[in-house]
Amino acid sequence: MSGKAIGTAYIEANGLAFEVDMCGEGNKLALLLHGFPESKFSWRHQMPVFAELGYTAWAPNLRGYGGTSRPRGKEHYRIEHLLDDVAALIDAARARGITGPVTLVSHDWGGVIGWTFALRKVRPLERFIVMNLPHPTLFATRGRTWAQLKKSWYVFFFQIPWLPEKLFLARNAHAIAQAFYGMAVDKSRFPDEVLDHYRKNAQLPGAMTAMINYYRALMQGEKPAEWTNPPQLDTPTLMIWGEEDAALGKELTYGTEELVDDFTIRYLPQVSHWVQQEAPEAVNAMIRAWIEGRHVPQAGLGGRLLLADAI
Repeated sequence: MSGKAIGTAYIEANGLAFEVDMCGEGNKLALLLHGFPESKFSWRHQMPVFAELGYTAWAPNLRGYGGTSRPRGKEHYRIEHLLDDVAALIDAARARGITGPVTLVSHDWGGVIGWTFALRKVRPLERFIVMNLPHPTLFATRGRTWAQLKKSWYVFFFQIPWLPEKLFLARNAHAIAQAFYGMAVDKSRFPDEVLDHYRKNAQLPGAMTAMINYYRALMQGEKPAEWTNPPQLDTPTLMIWGEEDAALGKELTYGTEELVDDFTIRYLPQVSHWVQQEAPEAVNAMIRAWIEGRHVPQAGLGGRLLLADAI
């Protein structure tokens, strides 16, 4: 991994204080959006790569997570507020002198926000990178299969008041640790110190409720028009997908190329939903090649780069 140092600062944006990991001093901005039940820590392997490529990389804890402001009430976690957060963070970077093009990077719930942000063109993006979260239109049309509904059981469970929080925090947040360790194929990537970070993150006062409120607001709120009647996306897009995703089926990616003008996809066999943490070497090589305009390498089993592509 790169030796570029990662620091942390608080950024005022959209009326909230965001706890943001930062790396690099470039004039371009890479804004990295994490998923559930992750944090800014999930991008620790990628941030130095963006710094080396001439970016200033920002990985915020999204609203409700970690040291970021935690508004009370599920209405504060509607997609409209999340989009405003991203726009305000980009504006804050501009105010700090980071005036170059923006690359939006996202995983899981960050991908829900990222896709919608890109489709709506809330702010200009030079590039969009999304990991293990399908185009929302494809999820809406294909996510109703019995196979996918079984994988998405937790979304419905999260609609119950207080009980999900109680169960997720029981036994020192065992379910949080199990979400990572249990789903991972290469479990060595999730040692105790990594699992402990996510346990502690979820155990902060009010954090678990805030994290689950993303799902409650999504199910109970009005869906963005871009999900059902999407504009053609003209932002160059790289999708990276761990094939052993227990939450989202690979078939949800099929047809994305028809909705995005400039689309590149790479699958990682025998890699779980936590793709950027479980196979960072392959993910980083793919990101680097794509941004540099080179052939994006393919991955073999376990996320290892195929020999011909690794050279």
